[in-house]
Amino acid sequence: MTGRGPWWGWADGKRALEYLLWTGQVCAAGRRPTFERLYDLPERVLPAAVRARPAPSPAEAHRALLLLAADRLGVALATDLRDYFRLPARVVRERLAELVESGDLVEVSVDGWPSPAYLRPGLAIPRRVDATALLSPFDSLIWERARTKRLFGMEVRLEVYTPAPRRRYGYYVLPFLLGDRLVARVDLKADRAAGVLRVPAAWLEPAENQPDGVLPPPAGAVAEALAAELRAMSAWLGLGPVEAAPVGTLAAALRSALAARRVPDPAVPPSVSPSTEAPSPATATVSSRSGSG
Repeated sequence: MTGRGPWWGWADGKRALEYLLWTGQVCAAGRRPTFERLYDLPERVLPAAVRARPAPSPAEAHRALLLLAADRLGVALATDLRDYFRLPARVVRERLAELVESGDLVEVSVDGWPSPAYLRPGLAIPRRVDATALLSPFDSLIWERARTKRLFGMEVRLEVYTPAPRRRYGYYVLPFLLGDRLVARVDLKADRAAGVLRVPAAWLEPAENQPDGVLPPPAGAVAEALAAELRAMSAWLGLGPVEAAPVGTLAAALRSALAARRVPDPAVPPSVSPSTEAPSPATATVSSRSGSG
């Protein structure tokens, strides 16, 4: 078996397994700590009741996946819904029209968005969101970068593969969600040899990046909430103190907040990314094309 390159140059065996995965002849059974996917036969992964169900038609499967995406995204453009499960662009337009006609989706317009959006009928929008989370660059809340920019005003870029001198924010940077806004980002490193969670850089998101013009919390409040989340993450990782370098526009405030040494209950894990997205600061207005359902 031959490979091409150290990262994404799959060997022939890997290509064969991925083909069998996409055609349903094997299943993903998990991952190793080093992220390699584990494969197994469907009868050893899927419950018998699942395997006994009739296979849906491609159109039925596409509709079901689009509705699952809508449940998780809240308000979304057609491109957002398509990207969530990597559906073919050529079939999404037709399936969305069918879902609007059946009443399973409602077409809406959102101020400042370039095209019509879609949501589930009766979508509940909370008055406020009390969320606090450090988001992985691979979190579904921010995975689609154009949507992240549209919703939160933040440009998220994975700089792991960028040469160090050309990185803007750091090697492995996590955006910080506070309420319904992305207010900061931090470069993190788990130094297990020293037992320390290191913050090589901390950046406050500029107020002008907020999509609706509403001012975010002041730097001190952001740093205090971020420090608590970093301490919780360090405890969850089995590390000790959190140490921040004096790099970035939030570094001074964060170092002060960490120096306060308010230690949380180590039994409380860090907040995880929400399974559904926080509501957009943008305003949705229902159009007349809401279907017959």
